[in-house]
Amino acid sequence: MSNDPDQRANRPRVLVAGASIAGPALAHWLHRWGAEVTVVERAPDLRPGGQAVDARGITKTVIERMGLDAAVRAATTDTAGAYSVDAEGQILETFSAEDDGGDGFIADIEILRGDLSQVLYDATSNDVEYLFGDRIVELAQDTDGVDVVFAGGDRRRFELVVGTDGLHSALRAMVFGPHEEFLHHLGHVLAFYSVPNEFGLDRWLLEYQDHETGRAALVRPIQDATRAMAMFCFASPEFDVDYRDVEAQKALVRERVAGLGWRTPEILAHLDDSSDFFLDQVAQVVMDRWSSGRVALLGDAAFCSSPMSGQGTGLALVGAYVLAGELAAADWNPAVAFGRYEEKMRPFVEANQEIGRLNARSRDVGGTAAEPVPDFTGEWFAELIDRAINGVELPDYVGVTDGGPNPLIEPARVEVTSVPRSAD
Repeated sequence: MSNDPDQRANRPRVLVAGASIAGPALAHWLHRWGAEVTVVERAPDLRPGGQAVDARGITKTVIERMGLDAAVRAATTDTAGAYSVDAEGQILETFSAEDDGGDGFIADIEILRGDLSQVLYDATSNDVEYLFGDRIVELAQDTDGVDVVFAGGDRRRFELVVGTDGLHSALRAMVFGPHEEFLHHLGHVLAFYSVPNEFGLDRWLLEYQDHETGRAALVRPIQDATRAMAMFCFASPEFDVDYRDVEAQKALVRERVAGLGWRTPEILAHLDDSSDFFLDQVAQVVMDRWSSGRVALLGDAAFCSSPMSGQGTGLALVGAYVLAGELAAADWNPAVAFGRYEEKMRPFVEANQEIGRLNARSRDVGGTAAEPVPDFTGEWFAELIDRAINGVELPDYVGVTDGGPNPLIEPARVEVTSVPRSAD
């Protein structure tokens, strides 16, 4: 990041909360369009591992425009496809990474969440200020900027603040209201952790589903052929485990997948040894608006579609491109830019959230009160899929450089209507 005061004097200062995927991606575009960017992350370091995430449709175009296609592809899991198996390991269905032009169930760009985060961090760390092990504890905004107090004691002023801090966004709770207002549990829980590759995986994922109980177990290849990533999915109408209490989460996994069969005992044998265990509810974030004054939300913090959609990363990367581009095109006027960001992104978000809800419903245990399982073979679903992977126009922002204004857009004052809050 440049320390030349003459170069930094007239650059808009933007604070981004969260350094997973949406945050560094947004920082990339904000810096490209001339902003001075700070990313604050409460964790001490980037979090490794995690679930495999995919890039489909227009998300690939965004990655190419970032100049990161080669770096992302070099870090992919290189998964050839997936086998759905029965309890004895016999193959029931086969899905190839080449299906649907690489945009199928197994995308041709499939990468562990932590590996994509590392690629994005490496691409931005020389130009963007990263503050690890810190967080926002107070925020107050007026018509010209946002005053921020950090847990470490630092106080700064920014022109804009963007929350990309995930499903349980502290910034969202601080500015927009409590989690319960926006978080919609879809009735399932997912857990991930890495294990030794004792399953003979050779670029092929194995998944077993018990349709009577709605539970599933999965092992997938990763770049390190001696290791594999395991996943459990189980129904949980209520979710009352603290998402930071790892021991309670592991106990929940043992309880809910007991007796599942297939290779579950082998996977569970490594639960206590895992250093990258992650568990959370399958949930969506649904909001009427993603901005308030000079504060906006992006990615899971704004519009989590749940892992059941397979498109959370696409929403984050495409949203980062659109949000940063609209800010630059509007001469960093949030009233104009945030409105256009929401207008462009909302239909795309809604299509992906609908897919997430449908897939979650397809895993529900049947019963007299249960909704019928969706028919995924209809033309309507193919159209929904197309909207979910290609359903937003990607404007060409290349004419906007160094934060310069678009002469077609009139500057406007910002009206702040939110009440500043303090973090819990």
